[in-house]
Amino acid sequence: MSSDGSRGNRPRRRPDGRPLLRAALGLLTAAVVALPFTAAWQYDTLRRAVAEQAAPPAPSSGDGGPGPGADAEPAPAGNAPVVLAYHDVGPDDRSRYTVSPEHFDAQLRALRDAGYRTLTTREFTGFLRTGRTPGPRTVHLTFDDGTHGLWTHADPVLARYGMKAAAYLITGQVGTHRPYYLSWPEVERMARSGRWDFQAHTHLSHERAAVDAAGHERSVFTNRLWLADEGRVETSDEYRRRVAADLDRSIRDLVRHDLPRPRLFAYPFSERLDESNLGARDADALRSMLRERFTATLTNSAARPLPAGPRAAAAGQVQRLEVTRDTTAAGLLRELGRWATVTPQDADRPLAHPAHWQTTGATGQAGPGMLTGGSRPPAGTAYASADYRPFATADWTDYRLRAAVGGLHGTSNSAGITLRAGSGHPVSLSVGHHTASLTTADPETTGDRRSCRLKPSATHRITVSTPRHVRVSVDGETCAAVRAGRWRVAEGAGGFSLSVRNDGPERQWPRFTSLKVG
Repeated sequence: MSSDGSRGNRPRRRPDGRPLLRAALGLLTAAVVALPFTAAWQYDTLRRAVAEQAAPPAPSSGDGGPGPGADAEPAPAGNAPVVLAYHDVGPDDRSRYTVSPEHFDAQLRALRDAGYRTLTTREFTGFLRTGRTPGPRTVHLTFDDGTHGLWTHADPVLARYGMKAAAYLITGQVGTHRPYYLSWPEVERMARSGRWDFQAHTHLSHERAAVDAAGHERSVFTNRLWLADEGRVETSDEYRRRVAADLDRSIRDLVRHDLPRPRLFAYPFSERLDESNLGARDADALRSMLRERFTATLTNSAARPLPAGPRAAAAGQVQRLEVTRDTTAAGLLRELGRWATVTPQDADRPLAHPAHWQTTGATGQAGPGMLTGGSRPPAGTAYASADYRPFATADWTDYRLRAAVGGLHGTSNSAGITLRAGSGHPVSLSVGHHTASLTTADPETTGDRRSCRLKPSATHRITVSTPRHVRVSVDGETCAAVRAGRWRVAEGAGGFSLSVRNDGPERQWPRFTSLKVG
């Protein structure tokens, strides 16, 4: 120290870099320590977004029998495609809508072994537009809701058999309630596989809510909702705006994830418009909104048979064959045979094949026995009817029936034949002891009825033919004829049904003694 007590002119000490080094080493150590946890977190996030797929089950019949579909005849070649409606695939046996992986595998193996090919949505909508059959024995596999089991369980089985399917997404639920619904990353992987395409099933309208003050709940898509705070039901304008916004959002969601714009729409819950609280104008408005956005709509429950074909295309709606937990492979092939299109030339002796008839009404009896006298309708019944292969004949347009009836008595009973059954333009013939009448339901000729007098007899021979003109002759004599309106032939397509009526106290039922189709 100097004499004046001040510090000497010594060199300055360099800054100590050890604290910085220690800090850097600390950060590096923390990063190294955190790395496994970060990797685990990222892996867990990815696992939640894209789950590991389950291995496909060992091939088996799934039926406990000699093999899938061993006792079922495959559908004839050249038929129109049948749309199959699935929901989920997985081991959960609590829901009838969840098909086990073993059953799903057996079903696809049965389809493959029977010569069926699966169609993409593009191929299927091409068929609806053109009417050209995409090949013999085809099906379109559809899955509603977009459940997680499609990725984890269904996709590996599809890959095993080289088949394709379409998933109908509730887009507002994708990535939610995991693991119940698919995630968008899983959807994108499924799309890249080439096995899947994705169609519309609403954005967030696949739910039920109150539709009246009593709290009855129905589909929010096909019903006007009860607004509890205001004590009223939605107006027509409110309903239409809500549904249009939901449809547009679902389309945007799919396109935003680089998926093609959807071509088909599946109704939530397959609820029918004739069972909703929509009036005729709102129902027509809903159909118009759907026609503007999609090639066709799909439902499992239709007011009339609408299998894929010209009639369904004209209606803008296709009915699907639903597959549930209890559907066996053999049972599926049997149902496909029931839906498979046939020609009038295939209808060999219809009355001799009880399995080809679907009884209508609440008689509780199957087959044509009540029509032929083979069985008597239940007590208290005054009318019985049955449709002949309603799904297989839905697109018939040109055919002729020759029938003979007996047991006709006074005015108390009669036998009936309906042509174009299930179409929007059916024509009904009623033949009694001494009169016959022909009635059309064509909206352009509402209430049109043509009658003729017959030579009184307990038996009559009937010939009736279609398409554009429906002509009737009884006992070789021309009786009546009606001409179709200006609608397209497909809108009036349909097969036939038979009926018998007995209003008399003597309980004498008429009966069909023969029937030929040509």
